[in-house]
Amino acid sequence: MKKDSRIYVAGHKGLVGSAILRKLKERGHSRLLFADSKELDLMSFEQTERFFRQTRPEYVFLAAAKVGGILSNHTERADFIYENLQVQNNVISRCHVHGVKKLLFPASSCVYPKDCPQPIREDDLMTGPLEYTNEPYAVAKIAGLKMCESYNLQYGADFITVMPTNLFGIHDTYDLEKSHVLPALLRKTHLARCLEEDRWEALRADLDKRPIKGVSGKSPRADILSVLEKFGVRRPGKAASITLWGTGKPFREFMLSDDLADACLHIMNHVDFHDIVRAFSRTDASGDIHEVKNPHINIGTGKDISIFDLAHMIKKIVGLRGEIRWDPSYPDGMPRKRLDISRLKKLGWTPSTNLEKDIRAVYGHYASPAPAL
Repeated sequence: MKKDSRIYVAGHKGLVGSAILRKLKERGHSRLLFADSKELDLMSFEQTERFFRQTRPEYVFLAAAKVGGILSNHTERADFIYENLQVQNNVISRCHVHGVKKLLFPASSCVYPKDCPQPIREDDLMTGPLEYTNEPYAVAKIAGLKMCESYNLQYGADFITVMPTNLFGIHDTYDLEKSHVLPALLRKTHLARCLEEDRWEALRADLDKRPIKGVSGKSPRADILSVLEKFGVRRPGKAASITLWGTGKPFREFMLSDDLADACLHIMNHVDFHDIVRAFSRTDASGDIHEVKNPHINIGTGKDISIFDLAHMIKKIVGLRGEIRWDPSYPDGMPRKRLDISRLKKLGWTPSTNLEKDIRAVYGHYASPAPAL
């Protein structure tokens, strides 16, 4: 990508899109294209077609998606598969029709089977049943991956899919019903500490910014305590406690969204579809490639941590004195999900991450957030 290339970041206000946009700006790219959902509804074919026709992007990062945690994935199953398929179909097809030079599509590591061998390799895709709770979302992402792959094979496009591990960072979603595990843990622990220290001004400020089930900072104290209790935040005595879903036994890998963005820009600048095919496809005795399968790229840190240890790390970072309780009546999800990133390393990018340091930085931003994009 040149500094004056027309680059479209779809989903520029989300966790992934905002990180990619920041990296592009830091590196001096001057012709960045983006539009929020009020200006451009990517579920509308007509609006998507008009946007591409008018702006003529050369490079596209497809970071727009409906995302959420275990609860929202389980209860909004139809919305997750329908909305993600609509956006993907519209954007990927318009990239082809309007001659986009390269598309990068971040999917999700939840596309891999529930009981995958660890660490998970790209070739493990579709080798077993998916985790039930996020199956519709995973199916949509697999469809997007295969759509990119098929446009490459049929039309010679350069559409690359990457599989990020669990992400966190600036502009994360902290909705306790819809967020992923790390931001949900961070917010619950923060709210519990505010309750523990009788910091009602800080607690009300948090709820004003992110109301929970219609309860804001302006609500009566009794309503606030009631809604916090529903989400496992209590103060039974001098110290507060939080109750978390499951057993804490599953292991997860976590990556800062800015590190993902750095990897995505590396791939966009230095890797194309044919590089991946030549380097990683199986060949016959004559050296010919007859089938192209799984030409996507895992992006992660190669390290994981138990949810139990993560919760206690966050407790230390936030400064909560109270206890963490576990409710095993709720599902754990996949027992382990760590990505094999050897393909990514061979393509020239290696992560450098410190989980505790990164969480401290994100919590500092959460506690005193900067203005949104």
